[in-house]
Amino acid sequence: METVREAENHANVEIRKMSDWAKGNKITLNEQKSKVMMISSRNRRENKDVSIYLNNKLVEQVNTTKYPGIIIDSKLNFREHLIYTSTTCSKLINALSKSEKLSWGLKHEVLDTIYKGAILLLMMYGVPVWIGAMAKKCYKILYTRVQRLMNIKIAKAYRTTSGEALSVLTGITRIEVKVAETDRL
Repeated sequence: METVREAENHANVEIRKMSDWAKGNKITLNEQKSKVMMISSRNRRENKDVSIYLNNKLVEQVNTTKYPGIIIDSKLNFREHLIYTSTTCSKLINALSKSEKLSWGLKHEVLDTIYKGAILLLMMYGVPVWIGAMAKKCYKILYTRVQRLMNIKIAKAYRTTSGEALSVLTGITRIEVKVAETDRL
């Protein structure tokens, strides 16, 4: 499609067909829960607001949506997803640190199990979908910070210890290497 209006018209025609099909098959579509997101790879500064109607009611337009646990944005760069997962994992690690102080620390094996069984799985969820986003250095840094934070807890090291030394001490492969391996698959 060349213009936003062309895409809008095409979408309205197709939604009208779906609505008619749903009515014919006695299925009701909920206008309040329906949302629309315009995905565009253009860098132009054009108006990307669209007016899509379902049952003669305007459908809400959003910039991001969460679909099976992955936050998809209108540029398909997965920035919001990577920021969300890194902050969630950092909060979990910091909460773990608070409980750790109460009991004088958890053993190395327990922390390693928590990292591999929870933190790493949260970080790597949906990798085949957003792997291309890790080509940007800023996104690699987000995940490296989380891994470094957990490695400090596992090794019970000072925060001034280098990331490479922490990886050697804990025996955990750096996240960049894991993402590169997944990229090859």
